[in-house]
Amino acid sequence: MIPNPPQQLLRATIFHTPRSPFVSENALEDFADGGLLLSNGRIVACGDYETLRRQYPNAVVRDLRGGFLLPGLIDTHIHFPQVRILGSLGLELLDWLEQHALPEEARLGNKEYAYEVAKEFILALPAHGTTTALVFGAHFQAATAALFEAAEKTGLRVASGLVVSDRLLLPELHQTPENAYRASKELIRDFHRKGHLLYSVTPRFALSASEAMLEVCQTLMREHPDVLFQTHPNENPKEVSEVLKLFPWAKDYLAVYERFGLVEARSVLAHNLHPTDDELRRLSASKASVSHCPCSNAALGSGWFPLHRHVQAGVHCALGTDVGGGTGFGLLKEGLQAYMMQRLAPIGFPIGPAHLLYLSTRAGAEALGLENTIGDFQPGKAADFVYLKPPPHSPLAAVAAHADGPAHLLAALFTLAGAESVREVCVEGAPVYSRDNDN
Repeated sequence: MIPNPPQQLLRATIFHTPRSPFVSENALEDFADGGLLLSNGRIVACGDYETLRRQYPNAVVRDLRGGFLLPGLIDTHIHFPQVRILGSLGLELLDWLEQHALPEEARLGNKEYAYEVAKEFILALPAHGTTTALVFGAHFQAATAALFEAAEKTGLRVASGLVVSDRLLLPELHQTPENAYRASKELIRDFHRKGHLLYSVTPRFALSASEAMLEVCQTLMREHPDVLFQTHPNENPKEVSEVLKLFPWAKDYLAVYERFGLVEARSVLAHNLHPTDDELRRLSASKASVSHCPCSNAALGSGWFPLHRHVQAGVHCALGTDVGGGTGFGLLKEGLQAYMMQRLAPIGFPIGPAHLLYLSTRAGAEALGLENTIGDFQPGKAADFVYLKPPPHSPLAAVAAHADGPAHLLAALFTLAGAESVREVCVEGAPVYSRDNDN
C-alpha cells in the first residue's frame, strides 16, 4: 500500500475573502503570520501559523515568509485569439473590431497559427497569477480545440467554447447554424469536464448572431444542463442601437438573450455598461453574473461601469481582463483600475482592498458555479493559490516592510504587484507556474 503523502503547511502572509464584502462586514480574513495546510491537493485549514503548527505537528513546513498567499485569481472574461493585438489603442469598440480584432481572429483559421497563439495565451495566464479563466474561444473548431489542449497540458482551469456568429463580421468568421451546432457538440464531447476543463456556449454578441444562431445556443444549453454561457451585452452605445434595429421586437438588449432562454445562473455577461434599470432587475432575478472589465472600458472609451446600480439591484459582479480590448492579463491591475474608475465615476461605488480581492477570486468562482471548489481558502476546497513575493529593493518590498496594517498591505499588492511579483501558482496543490523556472 502506498502511504499518503504528508500534509504540507505553507507559512506566509495570507489574505482571502470567504464572504462578499458587498453584503457582509468583516469579509476579509488576513493572517500576518499565516498557515495554509494542504493535503492531497485540498485545503485542510487556514489560519494563524503557530496555532496550526501546534495542531498538526507532523506537517511538513514550507517557509514562504516575505511573500503573500492569495487564492488563485479568476478571470471571467478574456479572448484567446486577441493576444497579439494587445495595445491597439485609440478606437471605439466597433472600429477596433473591424480594424484589429476581427482580422487577427480570422488568422486562427490556420491551425498552426492557432496552436502558437494558444500556447502564448495559456502561458500568460498563470504568469500573472490566474488559475481559472472563462475564455472566448475562436470562430474555428480546430483553434478552439487547440486552446483546450494547451490548457489541459498545464492543468489550468479553463472554460471556453466555439465563438458562433453568422452575420456582420468578416465572411471567414461566419458559420451556418447547422455547422455551429455540430462543431459545438463535438467540442463538448471532447473537452467538457475533461480534467479541469469546462465548455461555455459562446455567441459573440447579438449583433453578429441571428435568431437561428441564438436558437442553436438555446438548444445546446438545454441538451447540456451543466455547460456555461457567455456573451456581451450593452458594451457600447452604438452597438446597443444597432442590436435594437436588428431585433425590433426586443425592448432592450437583454431581452434578445432572454427570448432564447440564455440568461440564467450559468450565464456570464461581459461589460453591461449601459443597462436600463429594468435590465438590472431582470439580471438580478435570473442569478446571471456580469464580468466587469475596467481596463477595456477605458481603453475603448466604452463608458463608466455603473457598479452602484448593479450592487443596488443585487446583480452579481466579478472581474475580467478582456484581452485584447483590455490592457493585459493582470487581474491585480484590473482591480486597481476598477478602484480608480469608481473614484472618478459620476456616481461611483466606494470599493476597498477587500472588494478587490473578492472580485478577483471568490466572485469569479461564484460566477462560474465553482464557489464550492475554489475562490478562497476554506477547508475542503481545492488548493488553488498564487504566491506573490516582491523583488528585492522594489517599491512593493519597501511598502510591505513598513505597511501600517493588513488593509494597507493588500491595497499595495493591487497597486504595485505585477507579473514580476508572481513567484508560484498552483492548481490543486500542483505547480502550474514557477518564476524560478521561467526563462
